[in-house]
Amino acid sequence: MAKIRNSVPKGDKTLDIRLTQDGWTRMKEPKKFVNALLLSVPFMIINALISIGTINIFSDISLREFGLTTEGVFITIDLVSLLLIIFLVILHELIHLIFIPNFIKSEKTWIGLTLFGGFVATEEEISKPRFVLITIAPFFIISILTPLLLSVFGALTTTLKCLILLNSMASSVDMLTLLLILKQVPPNSILRNNGSKTYWKCTKVKSQTLEL
Repeated sequence: MAKIRNSVPKGDKTLDIRLTQDGWTRMKEPKKFVNALLLSVPFMIINALISIGTINIFSDISLREFGLTTEGVFITIDLVSLLLIIFLVILHELIHLIFIPNFIKSEKTWIGLTLFGGFVATEEEISKPRFVLITIAPFFIISILTPLLLSVFGALTTTLKCLILLNSMASSVDMLTLLLILKQVPPNSILRNNGSKTYWKCTKVKSQTLEL
């Protein structure tokens, strides 16, 4: 079963060498989380705009709802708000987790919380389409599908709007990862991680026409 831990797996240097020898290619990606966070800022803005647009289809949304007025910023954070944010972080990571193949039986999959938020890590070999699905699922389900469903039932409150937007912005690193995968990993490939490093490998060789 997926294991619970309080730190992201660091990976094995020996495994890095073995993967390279076995034909795996390391994906070019930020080496530090801080760098990834900075590079993901444009996606943070884009994600927020997408969610605002989705909410605005059925419900009005304004800066005043979130405590932003011409007189200043008025934001109240109480225990309930903190608990809701923690719940959002856990839900976001659980959605990542449930799309990992055989996550219940996997001995190479982990979930946990750190000071910087939650994480899900796996060293299972995963097809590119499934890896993409795992990456974008929390953003799509929480920040696009959920506001549409809640709007139908008239249950889209200001608190839920805040949580939806928070999830959108928190999904910015996921969107950066998505872009890197789409740009670097060919179709018909599988991916796997060793700690924070991502590797890919083609599973099909393109046929070549021999000219005589």
